[in-house]
Amino acid sequence: MKNTLLKLATLVLAGLVLQVRADNAQNPIIQADVPDMAMIRVGDTYYMSSTTMHMSPGLPIMKSKDLVNWQLIGYAYDTLGDNVALTLQNGKNAYGSGSWASCLRYHDGVFYVTTFSSTTGKTHVYRTKDIEKGPWTENSFRPSLHDHSLIFDDDGRVYMVNGGGNIRLTELTADVTGIKPDGFNQVIITNASAVAGPNVGLNAEGSQMFKINGKYYLFNITWPRGGMRTVIIHRADKITGPYEGRVALMDKGVAQGGLIDTPQGDWYAYLFQDHGAVGRIPYLVPVKWADGWPVLGENGKVPDTLNLPASTGVSPGIVASDEFDRHSGDAALPLVWQWNHNPDNKLWSLTQRPGFLRLTTGRVDADFLSARNTLTQRTFGPESSGTIALDVSKLKDGDFAGLGLLQKNYGLVGVKSDGGTNFIVMVSADNHSPVEVERVPLTQSNVFLKAECDFKNRADKAKFFYSLDGKSWIAIGSQLKMSYTLPHFMGYRFGLFNFATKTPGGYADFDYFHVSAKIQ
Repeated sequence: MKNTLLKLATLVLAGLVLQVRADNAQNPIIQADVPDMAMIRVGDTYYMSSTTMHMSPGLPIMKSKDLVNWQLIGYAYDTLGDNVALTLQNGKNAYGSGSWASCLRYHDGVFYVTTFSSTTGKTHVYRTKDIEKGPWTENSFRPSLHDHSLIFDDDGRVYMVNGGGNIRLTELTADVTGIKPDGFNQVIITNASAVAGPNVGLNAEGSQMFKINGKYYLFNITWPRGGMRTVIIHRADKITGPYEGRVALMDKGVAQGGLIDTPQGDWYAYLFQDHGAVGRIPYLVPVKWADGWPVLGENGKVPDTLNLPASTGVSPGIVASDEFDRHSGDAALPLVWQWNHNPDNKLWSLTQRPGFLRLTTGRVDADFLSARNTLTQRTFGPESSGTIALDVSKLKDGDFAGLGLLQKNYGLVGVKSDGGTNFIVMVSADNHSPVEVERVPLTQSNVFLKAECDFKNRADKAKFFYSLDGKSWIAIGSQLKMSYTLPHFMGYRFGLFNFATKTPGGYADFDYFHVSAKIQ
């Protein structure tokens, strides 16, 4: 009897523990590609910017009330610039480039978000008085200040902390339109990685600076050889230094970010982890203060559970299904969608056939990566699938339309028109070069295509399917081994595509895109 009661008590206690955990946030807080976060709190509302590089619109802005559940509310720009790399012309591209790590600030009633770009060679400054509705105005200047952090100091001076290895402080004009002539522009920390030891693989970068209780705190990332991504912090009483530094966190490779506080006075570090093919995913790490230093983690470790509300999932906050039905007053495209590079707006439509996204070819392209007007949104973990319904009755000979998983080592399933016959085709580029793995003749105008992603335990594998009725699914081709590559520097994305290989002018009509957190 005692053993039975003990077992019952154990089960009840386990259930209570599971309930507590289920009601609390879990790390990672988002299992999708949301890297290089910058975060602020205004009142009881948090705002976050992130990196999407070569995507348009770009520099996403997200909103949260609890630091865990985030919703896209806009982008700082429609297009970063207009050159051959950003428009996928003349064999050029901006994969892995575009705009990189941003900085988000609120000062004197104005929101600022800044970024830098090797593709434009500039530092870009965007500002608005209404971060949720805009509009954003932009100015830019040269040079491109790497991994900068914007600082409005109490004396009215404005700076950007920037650089790698040797960290520089560059003074800007008071209106943040350029570098101040004869302003302060010096290295303030030499060899910032030194606090993590002499065996450095990645010099200190990813600067984010904060002024808290009269002291300046600078967060950076470094990567000792044979170690992992590591958070280092320097502090000083004056912005110009001198600075003292220390290692702040070395666990699970969770690093790069900064500090955020809650209205209740709790502190967290927002950081991210390289997590394979799904991309770079956000973590929150509790922070306590000791002797004027932020102390990250629980006994130096990143906890699995947080004392914050549980996540309700990434959909519909940063990913979502789309029926392509639009009503008066609706945005043409929901914020979850981004184009791969700058789109050609003459060649896509939601009005030419109401209820459908029409992608029309305007030139001849060699492959998926060089195609213009591929419409994308994030994949996510631990597993996710994307499904489309497609009308291919107006493809021209050589056209190829369908659903891809976008990265350098991509995979896709689509319909290719070849010599008057349509074929369902699966292509894999997991060995760096695209190979047609399988083709099946298609004798009807409508087809359903699906891509499934398994990111559990970094399995990073995907499978592709087709259906003739939207109910019974048939696997096609081979399993794609997904891999995160530096040339693209981005987690895999679902991509709706149509490109011509012979003659432009054909089009494909997409009836819907459905996203799910489950796979077969």
